[in-house]
Amino acid sequence: MSEPVTIVNNLLDNAPVQADKLGHHTVLRSDDARVIVLAFPAGHVMKDHAAPKTLLMQALDGELRITTEGETHTLTPGTIIRFDKGVRHEVEAVTDARLMLTLIG
Repeated sequence: MSEPVTIVNNLLDNAPVQADKLGHHTVLRSDDARVIVLAFPAGHVMKDHAAPKTLLMQALDGELRITTEGETHTLTPGTIIRFDKGVRHEVEAVTDARLMLTLIG
């Protein structure tokens, strides 16, 4: 059973961008949610894939292109995208960027 309140400080400090690879940092795990910060170097592409749960995407910094169902969306800080489980999508880093993923359920 998880704690009733969880606080995670310094998300950006705990998820550095490395020039040559995608960083994958699980920053919170509870019974009903998991939060991951992905650290993308500019130009990195996560090819078409899907999440097994409802997914929220939020850029913490930088700029990303999200392609899903034939449409491309720009994701920058202040924008959030929600996907039903199983919705296929691709993520491309336009600049160095950190993406917070919240898996629900």
